[in-house]
Amino acid sequence: MRVLVVDDEPLARLRLRTLIESLESPRVATLAEAGDADSALAALQAAPADVVLLDIGLPGRDGLRFAPALQSLPVPPLVVFVTAHAEHALRAFELQALDYLTKPVKRERLQAALQRAAQQLALARGLATPTPLEPVLVVSERGRVLRVPVREVLVLKAEQKYVTMRTATQAFVLDDSLLDLERRLGPGFVRVHRSALVAVAAIRALQPHATGDEADGWAVRVAPLDEWLPVSRRQLGAVRAAMEGG
Repeated sequence: MRVLVVDDEPLARLRLRTLIESLESPRVATLAEAGDADSALAALQAAPADVVLLDIGLPGRDGLRFAPALQSLPVPPLVVFVTAHAEHALRAFELQALDYLTKPVKRERLQAALQRAAQQLALARGLATPTPLEPVLVVSERGRVLRVPVREVLVLKAEQKYVTMRTATQAFVLDDSLLDLERRLGPGFVRVHRSALVAVAAIRALQPHATGDEADGWAVRVAPLDEWLPVSRRQLGAVRAAMEGG
């Protein structure tokens, strides 16, 4: 595997090089460096790389603006963003980044990213059998970037300016709209009323359930939260159909 490290800080490049050279797996055949986007592009045109470890805070054209240019190369490399800031993660994954590492980069995280790259390269070359990728939602929390498996998501509720996502043990705040999330998540989730989506697999019961607004209303019980969420009359048929359809 051929790797190009792009970072304007020599010490950051040295750290990545040292970490890569310490890895027994995956094996890196060549390891090159560049300090800015133009130098990186020239290096790739002279000697293509399989993976680019790309800093975002580059002088001139930053990593987020440079990444799309890599797709115009005859053989586009896989991109792993490396940055000191977590807030660009959502944009990075929109650019089809393989991974997003925050500085100081840990050896285990770097190894995991390069192993994923090696697997994708093997698939592209017909040397491995593809394994289904588990769908995830990428969220930012307290400076961390987390990949939450969709199978763990139970409820999404629209608040005034954001969406709260619940799993069995945690709650996260998302900037996405509920409508956009509904389209992305697909038929595994059902809208129970205008401001809430529920994982169909988490619904344990649908029954009449009085609320403060409607004495003859309906609600679903969501496990393992063991909470009741109101169901609007407009969505009642869709909820029934989702439950009956599994």
